[in-house]
Amino acid sequence: MNQSTSPTNSNALKDPCLQELQKLLGERLSMSNSVREQHGRDESFHASAPPEAVAFVECNEEVAEIVRICVQYQKPIIPFGTGTSLEGHVAALHGGVCLDVSGMNQVLEVNENDLDCRVQAGVTRKQLNQHLRNSGLFFPIDPGADASLGGMTATRASGTNAVRYGTMRENVLGLTVVTADGRIIRTGTRARKSSAGYDLTRLFVGSEGTLGIITEIQLRLYGVPEAISAAVCSFETMEGAVNTTISTIQMGIPVARIELLDEVQVDAINRYADFDYALKPTLFFEFHGTEAWVKEQAEMVKEISTEEGGSDFQWSTREQEKQKLWEARHNAYYAALAMRPGSKGWATDVCVPISRLADCILETRSDIEESKLTVPLVGHVGDGNFHLLFLIDPENEEEELKLYQPLNDRLVERALRMGGTCTGEHGIGSGKIKYMEAEHGDSLDLMRQIKQAFDPDNLMNPGKMLPA
Repeated sequence: MNQSTSPTNSNALKDPCLQELQKLLGERLSMSNSVREQHGRDESFHASAPPEAVAFVECNEEVAEIVRICVQYQKPIIPFGTGTSLEGHVAALHGGVCLDVSGMNQVLEVNENDLDCRVQAGVTRKQLNQHLRNSGLFFPIDPGADASLGGMTATRASGTNAVRYGTMRENVLGLTVVTADGRIIRTGTRARKSSAGYDLTRLFVGSEGTLGIITEIQLRLYGVPEAISAAVCSFETMEGAVNTTISTIQMGIPVARIELLDEVQVDAINRYADFDYALKPTLFFEFHGTEAWVKEQAEMVKEISTEEGGSDFQWSTREQEKQKLWEARHNAYYAALAMRPGSKGWATDVCVPISRLADCILETRSDIEESKLTVPLVGHVGDGNFHLLFLIDPENEEEELKLYQPLNDRLVERALRMGGTCTGEHGIGSGKIKYMEAEHGDSLDLMRQIKQAFDPDNLMNPGKMLPA
């Protein structure tokens, strides 16, 4: 496909940096306005900013050469996977070149005996699991969207399975990274633990493209469970639903997923997908293990739920019924948007210690009720993480932001006060950058020093993660 035939940014054709990149990439460097616009926005509400050009890369060496050229001409570099991030991560706030890794989509190796694999950064989580379908293995991290594994690594993603399998931080063994001076380095090994040197792998995981470009990832894999069961239970009160979650975790029941939907979100799902769940706070569960073990887990959780006012506890191991249940959960975002046709969604999230989850959610719900705004709440509550979705009328954006922004500010302040974080899984990007000082205090200066050491010219995704 010729990426360069559409209308272009005419000034870019005279740029010596872009001229060199065009010699290197040919048709795989696009200055098309439509392609640039597409790569200047993610799935978030935050303002888009198109890059000057988009480079469609195919290998590590190509990425390294592009970085060297951009450094020579002091041109910012913004990595791009599938564009599903939620905090303005891919906007070219200072211009520059977007580096699209979607063409680097090969599963390089699968080591079945060691339960690990190596993939290029453009491989998506669904693509990887499709590749693994006959191996008896799977990769469990599920942020909802079919995100690229490079992007999931860069944002330290998690999702519905994190309560059992952890986040990307726990599941990345090693990386291939192109540094800000154009070197190709490897961090970590295939060993499950190491005491050798600084843990550079963990430093790049969650760095959001601000320290280097992740091009390959070594990942942990897991055996597909013998049996998987799913359950749903509604509660008379939000407190009962949250206390069920807390008791389940504190008792050590190895539940794979616990998802909370408030009655506003349940109503949205019912209307959107023709479900008939009770309009009450509702928990969705998933259990992994042997057939006997998942049944025992479900019975233990049912007992806890009943004590906390839960009713109509339904569980099943039938594939069709499980898919229907999780289809409802995965449609939550689009169902909420349908509550206000034409609206744009501003999704936000916080995470708190599990013991403070009830306090944080109940205070947040009270705050929402006082505001008299319609704000659905969804949570990966098994690890203390929950989300709000603000529904913004784009025709009245400025005025509505004045209503929703204070709610978000108070949500973050509440989470920090309770020993939590301003984001459990969305990341910082540009959208939550203003909360970094409140969360990290003096350690923010150390982060700036790390950024300066890795990227002295501030060319790697500038304007993200760290306040100026």
